[in-house]
Amino acid sequence: MEHKIMCVEDFEPYVGSETLDRIYKKAAQLAKLHVINFNSTYYGGGVAEMLTSLTLLMNGLGIKTEWRVIQGTPQFFNITKKMHNALQGGDVDISEMDMEIYERVIYENAIRNFLDHHRVVVHDPQPLPIITHYDKHSPWIWRCHIDLTNVHPALWEYLVKFVDKYDAVIMSCREYAQPINTPQVFFLPAINPFNLKNKEMTEEEIDDILDRYDIPTDLPLVAQISRFDPWKDPKGVIEAFNIARKEVDSTLVLLGNFAADDPEGTEIFESIMESRDERILVLSYDDTLLVNSLQRRADVVLQKSIREGFGLTVTEAMWKGTPVIGGNVGGIRYQIVDGHNGFLVSSIEETAERLVELLKDAKLREEMGARARETVVQKFLMTRYLEQYLDLFNSFETIFQLNKQFNLSF
Repeated sequence: MEHKIMCVEDFEPYVGSETLDRIYKKAAQLAKLHVINFNSTYYGGGVAEMLTSLTLLMNGLGIKTEWRVIQGTPQFFNITKKMHNALQGGDVDISEMDMEIYERVIYENAIRNFLDHHRVVVHDPQPLPIITHYDKHSPWIWRCHIDLTNVHPALWEYLVKFVDKYDAVIMSCREYAQPINTPQVFFLPAINPFNLKNKEMTEEEIDDILDRYDIPTDLPLVAQISRFDPWKDPKGVIEAFNIARKEVDSTLVLLGNFAADDPEGTEIFESIMESRDERILVLSYDDTLLVNSLQRRADVVLQKSIREGFGLTVTEAMWKGTPVIGGNVGGIRYQIVDGHNGFLVSSIEETAERLVELLKDAKLREEMGARARETVVQKFLMTRYLEQYLDLFNSFETIFQLNKQFNLSF
């Protein structure tokens, strides 16, 4: 069976030939490069989704690009989840024993992974200390996908000793910048419009998927699709929906999944199961076609986050022309222009009010959805994200040549 892998050429109808030519020229300068990425899970979150597409595109351009997932015990991932929460402003206690376990597991991963690469990209806090276990002879980049506007001071003081060893830090938004010595650059995430989650679907295909999961479509459909995580505020979503359906009878679907590096998911899932009724469905399935179908068929998609580095599910729904109501936080503010291509909200009551407004106004939903899709075409396709990485890698190549000229090294 012949398999076709997504390539840069597929994006030409959306981004044009000039953009592709520019990407080819930048990639040609990096043709001998060997890149490696480290993160903590192969599935279940936006980081893994973007790495799936980014690594394929880079390899398609002739840049050898690997992706390795660190191994960890449940205790390790409990600790890194606490770190994640603390970096987003949670009041979490990280003990000396936690730090010892965290660093020990990363050391064991370093023993198992041999590196001889020209660029090393480490994603998020889980594998962050791995840099301390190698003789660094090439640039290392830390890619942080988390909202850092309210970091826990003590935890950041602990982690920054690792961050300072990197040659660059990539964050999603300028608001997340930290007072560190390492240069910081800012890449907003992006989506792959050709994967199963975002590909075009017929109405018949959507009907078939929704029927398979017994999702009713006789009333207006509202959906929130995200990890079962307190920062996504699923309980607030249910409260807002219960207020809104007093005015507009409708169905809510909360669809989430469980990632290997997020041990809180099961607890959150179980805590909201008691809120179910015939019109509030709480589902946990790893089915990207179900996500695609819900985002296309929903009259409104919610992403009522309290903290959000960047909401890929926001962009996915916008790509499908579905209006989104998102929390007025973090990276969502870069995706939604309030009142233009969606709504930003800061409370349960405001969420309910906007939900009623959209459910009652089909013309507003259509116009807002069309503007939302155009926003994604202009700003949030994977080719833009790819080109930013190429620019960063090429900037190191320039520095390397200068260092070589003056007998310096990283």
